[in-house]
Amino acid sequence: MRVLLVEDDEMIGHSLREALSAQGWSVDWVKDGLLAQSAWADGDYACVLLDLALPKRDGVEVLRQARSRGDATPVLVLTARDGVDDRVHGLDLGADDYLLKPYEMRELLARMRAVIRRRDGSAHSVIGSTAVQLDLTTREVILQGERAQLSAREFALLHALLERPGAILSREQLENRIYGWGEEVTSNAVDVLIHGMRRKLGPDTIRNVRGLGWRVAAAGSGGAA
Repeated sequence: MRVLLVEDDEMIGHSLREALSAQGWSVDWVKDGLLAQSAWADGDYACVLLDLALPKRDGVEVLRQARSRGDATPVLVLTARDGVDDRVHGLDLGADDYLLKPYEMRELLARMRAVIRRRDGSAHSVIGSTAVQLDLTTREVILQGERAQLSAREFALLHALLERPGAILSREQLENRIYGWGEEVTSNAVDVLIHGMRRKLGPDTIRNVRGLGWRVAAAGSGGAA
């Protein structure tokens, strides 16, 4: 899955990008508020990690603008500002959670999973339909009670489809959810991923809607294969 990292500190940004990439995230990193606004508006992110003390435009203003245009992307604020007023102000503007620097990577990952779960409308770590489910903590797919491990890109693709079981996502929408900046995307990359997942999960798990894209069937629905 893709995450937008907004952090102007070079050392923190490099270490955080490496740690998240090692966990299978595609990380787009920007270092000032103006670039953050542009990237956020153009990207399709599972989560935004937002510093507040940014050059060119403050992180609070970046958050305010995103929420004013109706963007509901989960936002985890990473900040050294530990005042209660700062936290209350950010939460009132639409931040989903706060994490004070310095922080443990395990806690950051847990909080990222939590804000994404809430966006998906679930208080639990498992999302999906009765036909197929995804465990956000273990990154496993659950099919007919059996669990199977997924690669980072398989996980990102299935997560995008399971946010709204039955909804159709186009090739472009799936590419935007899976691949970050600078990652080479071949014309058949999504097809290859889906072909591999169908072999792993069964041919009817991910269905093609000709000319439109792909979907995970909601329980009891039909569709083209």
